[in-house]
Amino acid sequence: MTVIWLALSACTGLGTNPVPVGRGALTVFAAASLAEPFTEIADAFESQHPDVDVALNFAGSQQLVQQIVQGASADVFASANRAQMDVVVQEGRIAAAEVQDFAHNRLVVIIPTDNPGHLEDLRDLARPDLKVVVAAPEVPAGAYALALLDLAVASADLSPEYRVGVLSNVVSHEENVRAVLSKVALAEADAGIVYASDAAGEPRVRMIEIPQSMNPEIMYPIAVLLDAPEAGLALTFVEFVRSTSGAAILLRHGFTPAGE
Repeated sequence: MTVIWLALSACTGLGTNPVPVGRGALTVFAAASLAEPFTEIADAFESQHPDVDVALNFAGSQQLVQQIVQGASADVFASANRAQMDVVVQEGRIAAAEVQDFAHNRLVVIIPTDNPGHLEDLRDLARPDLKVVVAAPEVPAGAYALALLDLAVASADLSPEYRVGVLSNVVSHEENVRAVLSKVALAEADAGIVYASDAAGEPRVRMIEIPQSMNPEIMYPIAVLLDAPEAGLALTFVEFVRSTSGAAILLRHGFTPAGE
């Protein structure tokens, strides 16, 4: 198995076509938040298919879309939201009818374990002089964070000024959700908004839960590209992701499989 992160590959010229695709080679482009479960899924898939090498390219969904739109060779695309998947569909590289949802996630607020900002609940994000990091608006995690703020002010508990207050505390917009997690884990920020699946595996952060009524629906879609070099293997991989075995791996990493 080969794993590539776009932040590294961009420096080496590998970003647009990271792995030579040939017989038995399967290239999977997957959202950064899927790194742990998809690495385990790829290992399990290779165990069942010994002649197959799965190459995983992880980055923010919007970065992966840019690669695909520019002609990168890939077999499978797994996005952190429908909006980015729809871009690839509109560009003619994925058939809309082939897109399938495979997992749910939810947002949480994370803080360093020693809680330097003294946050106790969601309301505290708007307190003046905090340092908050979020993903950039074009990143699925960033778009979801903005949706969270909209849902929060639509509730009876928080005023429109809450959204303004939180956004005024944002000191950095990151290119993917893992960068948000890293900054908070390193105590470079008082708080961040990430997926629960990311926070669950990081011992240097604590989670503040977000009420379900304020948590946007987060669904992960997956599809085989129309010009996939290994279309048959790609379909088998997608079926494995959505199988009982794939669902068990997703659950272990904090995701909820689709349909549950």
